[in-house]
Amino acid sequence: MTSTSAPLVSVIIPNYNYGDVLKLCLESVLAQTYTNIEIIYVDDCSTDDSVEVARSLGVRVLSTGRNSGVCVARNLGVEHARGDVLFFLDSDVALAPDAVAEAVRLLQSDPKIGAVSGNYEPIPLRRDSLVKEYRTLYRHYWYLVAEGPIKGFLPVAIIAFPRAVWDEVGPWTAELTQSEGTDVGERLASKWEVLLTSAVRGRHDDDATLRVALRKVFTRTRVHVPFFLQRRYAPGVVTSPESQASLAAALTVATLPVPLLTGSAWAAALPVLAFAAYLGIDWRMYRFVFASRTAAFGLFFIGVHFLVNVTIALGAGIGILQWLTSRSFRRLYGTGREKAPA
Repeated sequence: MTSTSAPLVSVIIPNYNYGDVLKLCLESVLAQTYTNIEIIYVDDCSTDDSVEVARSLGVRVLSTGRNSGVCVARNLGVEHARGDVLFFLDSDVALAPDAVAEAVRLLQSDPKIGAVSGNYEPIPLRRDSLVKEYRTLYRHYWYLVAEGPIKGFLPVAIIAFPRAVWDEVGPWTAELTQSEGTDVGERLASKWEVLLTSAVRGRHDDDATLRVALRKVFTRTRVHVPFFLQRRYAPGVVTSPESQASLAAALTVATLPVPLLTGSAWAAALPVLAFAAYLGIDWRMYRFVFASRTAAFGLFFIGVHFLVNVTIALGAGIGILQWLTSRSFRRLYGTGREKAPA
């Protein structure tokens, strides 16, 4: 996409029961410095006041007809979009004023770029939960570290495609509600470059409770296993700091009972050493956290992140077991699709 004109951008916003933050999301789109925008709001049969919130701002409401999931809602939005750029935005994200302008600029800067994915601000949209603070700062940091061309996992909460590229790689696969980004990323990888950048950014209203956050982490890890077991991504995933940290966290937990089982004093050093290795793997991230926030929050961050890494290890283990034993799991989540069914 090399045109210097101002193409029409269709901002596609799927939503299910995020009425409490939807107003902030929609207002952020209406306040963009880039003005050639149409808002495609798709309601997935919300049971809260989401529809009323959208209509109060003069936004047209499309409906999926029955609760069908985020991918179905996004696909419906594409059907109604007229834009040369499709900008997918989750309804719990409020964009920075120049986000759309930056996305268009980057897409126009290089014809090899097939998608531009944005980063989260380091603070959540609503600062009412320490878990939100942890989740938002963690994702901001790792997206910041990963900035540039990426392959494999594709963040999709803030992402823009030229319409011509989407016509080649779309649609979203309806059955994949937690790993749809990696599915699309797989189809993009052979021909297009995907750019992850903080130039396109927004504030995210993340999970407020640890229970919800850990459940999502477990599910997303489990269903991503088939993608990352494929030869193309396996070496990089296994050697990544995230995988190493999860392994060290699992070893810490696994070695805790060793001193009691063996009656050996030296065995008490095993979980200590494993935990020290766990901290050492992500020391740069912890330095960033302590520099950004208070010492008390830094300690909270370390504790929650340890639980998250144990959950990742558990999810990976269950995912590998399902991959080895379940044909339906391999068929649903395996890679190799030429193009997802509509």
